[in-house]
Amino acid sequence: MRIMETIDIPFVTIIIPMYNERAHISECLNSLIEQDYPPDRVQVLVLDGLSVDGSRDIVHEFIQKHPSRKISMLDNPRRIPAAALNIGIQEAQGDVIIRLDAHSFVARDFIRKNVTYLSKTKATCVGGPIQSVARCFLGQAIALAMSSPFGVGNAFFRYAQREQYVDTVAFGAYNKAVFEEIGLFDEELIYSEDNEFNHRLRKHGGKIFLTPAIRSFYHTRESLKELWRQYYHYGFGKIKLMIKSLDSIMIRHLVPFTFVSTLLITGLLSVFNLFFRWLFLLVLLSYLVALLFFSFRISAKRGWKYLFVLPVTFACLHFSYGLGMYGGLLNLVMSPKHKYAGR
Repeated sequence: MRIMETIDIPFVTIIIPMYNERAHISECLNSLIEQDYPPDRVQVLVLDGLSVDGSRDIVHEFIQKHPSRKISMLDNPRRIPAAALNIGIQEAQGDVIIRLDAHSFVARDFIRKNVTYLSKTKATCVGGPIQSVARCFLGQAIALAMSSPFGVGNAFFRYAQREQYVDTVAFGAYNKAVFEEIGLFDEELIYSEDNEFNHRLRKHGGKIFLTPAIRSFYHTRESLKELWRQYYHYGFGKIKLMIKSLDSIMIRHLVPFTFVSTLLITGLLSVFNLFFRWLFLLVLLSYLVALLFFSFRISAKRGWKYLFVLPVTFACLHFSYGLGMYGGLLNLVMSPKHKYAGR
């Protein structure tokens, strides 16, 4: 086993929110069992939102199979990620806390690299770009779209290939003392809880460092319906985030909403005015050209089989996110309860 020689070996707690992840939780836990970090210095907490698909049984069996490992499962009755993370933080024994998703898995040196870069950079939080993966053809196209700047803007944690300081990371590693200094995750946010926390961290002078040396892998949705639901919820959650912390909103969060709004407004006004009819067509044509250009460029590198499905995938990303923000605005008036959805 390779261990770090230049620093003390901190105790690490991995917190994994889970809800109905039967297809992926075993792979996630196995990747943690296979780490090159001392196993007696790792605690794994699975925070389950009362799953009904057999996920709980899988975790129980895994715990029984590895009795020497510090793995446990706790209930998360609220079923929202922020609540799961807060329960985990309060139960954490580690000096370092890492958030991970149940439909993800990590490289063998994931924990070691996180600990090393926390010490090396003195950053408040470190993480790496997540590599989107999928088993089916459509899922692979979704992974390509989610790893493209055209698809997700400057969300560097999805595709960056160089070390840099960023505004947020997907699976951050934090020194536990951070939560004592700036508080826990905001449980009023069903979505975007990590964006809000990392923004608060940066407002307190903290820095977030991203390096490709920290490798994790994320299973994308494998249908356009699932992708639409996921990104609709992302957009939906940004409205609540804007109300609570307007300065945490990045330009990339507003681009899909602005684009969809432009189409809706010019489309409506085009019924009454020829100028807006031409403006609507210009905006729509420009978007179609961009869709084809980026789809062509990606397909030239990754395979021409993706050429005709990528435009639809990109459009699904953009329109679902933009309309999700409209749904969030409507929610301000109607205030319905919204169910849990994973990352």
